[in-house]
Amino acid sequence: MAQVVAASFEFPPAFVELEEFVEIDVGPAVVEGVAYLVGILAQMGPVEHWCWSSVLCARAKPCRKAASFDRPPETPQRETLFPRATLSRSMDPLEGETPSAPIEYEPVSVKDVLVEMKDTAELLIDLSYSAVLHQSEQLATEVLRLEERMDVLEMRARMSLLMAARKPADAEQLAPVLGIVGAADGISDAAGDIAKIVLEDMGLPEAMRAALPDAAEALLRGVVAVDSAYAGRTLQDIDLESMTGVRVIALRRGSDWLLNPGPTTRIEADDVALLRGPESAIGDVCEELTGEAYEAPTAETPDIDDLERAVDTIIHMKDFSELAVDLAYSSVLFDSEELAEEVRNLEVEVDAMQSRFEAWTLRAAADATDPVVLRGLIQLGSCTERISDAAIEISEGVLREIDVHPVVQMAVQESDEIITRVEVGTGSDLDGTAVTAGVPDADSTMSVIAIRRPDEGWLLVADADAELRGGDVLISKGTRTAAAAFRDLASA
Repeated sequence: MAQVVAASFEFPPAFVELEEFVEIDVGPAVVEGVAYLVGILAQMGPVEHWCWSSVLCARAKPCRKAASFDRPPETPQRETLFPRATLSRSMDPLEGETPSAPIEYEPVSVKDVLVEMKDTAELLIDLSYSAVLHQSEQLATEVLRLEERMDVLEMRARMSLLMAARKPADAEQLAPVLGIVGAADGISDAAGDIAKIVLEDMGLPEAMRAALPDAAEALLRGVVAVDSAYAGRTLQDIDLESMTGVRVIALRRGSDWLLNPGPTTRIEADDVALLRGPESAIGDVCEELTGEAYEAPTAETPDIDDLERAVDTIIHMKDFSELAVDLAYSSVLFDSEELAEEVRNLEVEVDAMQSRFEAWTLRAAADATDPVVLRGLIQLGSCTERISDAAIEISEGVLREIDVHPVVQMAVQESDEIITRVEVGTGSDLDGTAVTAGVPDADSTMSVIAIRRPDEGWLLVADADAELRGGDVLISKGTRTAAAAFRDLASA
């Protein structure tokens, strides 16, 4: 049988002593796993000796007298191999290996980290779906880069939050904030798995590539060419959004990211720019920025009815999951139990849609020429449902009536727009009001994201027309001032 690893660790003296050893014969696979674990442990603290032995583990017990860990336990079969185990740092994390670069505690603003994690998570959702729809390995790679960045942000946030807990009351308030941090990282993990559909060539029906509604904006990645007319100029100078409707939502310069760049942000040659805008204009901007022509995804109608239903359902799941995340953050930032309840309603709806989606996908597999291409579609559905689960985790503290921690209240102050829940009163100014592309025909600057009706469930109206009725529950977005006036319009 193969030999396995035993190690002597530095514990505080007078805390533990070795009592007895258990000898276990194991196979080569276990040896490899234990050796990998040794490498991880070597990064976590001082290790005096590492050796190969037939001894697998030691049982420890509390004691009063000091125990010596100056040398490894005496065993007749000991061999001094690998005095210090280390992890390889040369493997590219984008090749599938989690980066092992050490992270040490540094004082950071938890508020700033929360804001950055929120912005990054929302960007990751858009990027990952765009990577799938455009079959873009470049976009998919950017998703994995951002996912790696999110892992670092999560660790720094957890360190700072743990340092802030002084007493039980602090722990009670900080627990939901840890949930928010974990949920944001969960969203990034789901986005990373969506991107791997492209990078690992899992297969996806061609009909999925052009499945987004016509009114949806396109999202592209481009490298700024040296001879680009935009290179060396600020966004204010270019005035891209006013001229074309296309905006730069993020820039990457080397390994540094800038999310939500402002008017004074200067675009430099070789920057990686993420663009969002209407399909009709983004192609010209992309060509001007990169010097390369843009090819829009070609529309293709599925020839299998069940597959068409599955594709339509996955798009609705995406919309509902994104809405759930928006509402979840709003419920926490504004301590709104009403919004948290709507998050739960949306999550239940997404679960039901996933069940229908899986049934239609399995039925479609029976008629598909190559059922293997549906593998990526199944993973896409699973990841989308995980995003809605993360929304529940974000709002869980509010649902459990735990007061929002002041650090989250501070983050609210940086929010320009809020999302609010309003019920339309029968006979109110909004009763009977038409909504065109999410904009109500009323004296208000608020936009309506979704409507929940008792007899119809949820209606997403950001890209559709509807008429408001008494009893409708509206999820709307706008400034605080506009939200207060909008609530007055909804009151009977």
